[in-house]
Amino acid sequence: MSLQILVIDDERPALDELAFLLGRDPRVTAVLTAGSAAEALAVLQEHPVDAVFTDIAMPGLTGLDLALALSRRPTPPAVVFVTAHDEHAVAAFDLDAVDYLLKPVRDDRLAEAVRRVVDAAGAGVGDDGESIPVELGGVTRFVARSEVLYAEAQGDYARLHTATGSHLLRTPLSTLEEDWHDAGFVRIHRSLLVSLAYVDEVRVDGGRCSVLVGGTELTVSRRHTRELRDVLVRQARPGGTPRG
Repeated sequence: MSLQILVIDDERPALDELAFLLGRDPRVTAVLTAGSAAEALAVLQEHPVDAVFTDIAMPGLTGLDLALALSRRPTPPAVVFVTAHDEHAVAAFDLDAVDYLLKPVRDDRLAEAVRRVVDAAGAGVGDDGESIPVELGGVTRFVARSEVLYAEAQGDYARLHTATGSHLLRTPLSTLEEDWHDAGFVRIHRSLLVSLAYVDEVRVDGGRCSVLVGGTELTVSRRHTRELRDVLVRQARPGGTPRG
């Protein structure tokens, strides 16, 4: 997918730097810039874009004000906030922000934000309509359930593993098992819950069963081996629930 992005920041060096970094991404075909939220609204009248990457604290209209105005449009662009402050995270995600980046922006986080914009443009946040709030460094972010490869029990919490990292969720694995069963998640071990959509291989060696999920080999307990096999067989039959 080719993206057109508008970058908004009242500080020129920050504006130019972010525009430059986004322009290097092969998924981005055009980068427009604006020095204020008011200027951004004027630009958007003439040049619709797929996403806006906006600072929050700006003179006059803030980035939050801009996002609110855009949310009232029939087809609003995806919004990514880029700021030096983390206290606006909750308000940002209340406005359905796709991502929230802290300055100085790292290359890997910017690439992840662009990927989230691509996903949002294709199917909204999360293919199954479910997103999970997680905390990282005091900032609340949302992870689409469709991005979770597997969940691992850590005491009364669960650690969600995605292709780009992991996130601690203040929810027991047993609760996730019950809530996510219909979304294609299956318990393979007392401490592991996997998404069947990401099971690449099932390996059996000397009576020991394991699955390959996103390049990681996970052990399947004897107790759950038969259940996993039965689920995979049902999916493979004509008329079964398709994977992915």
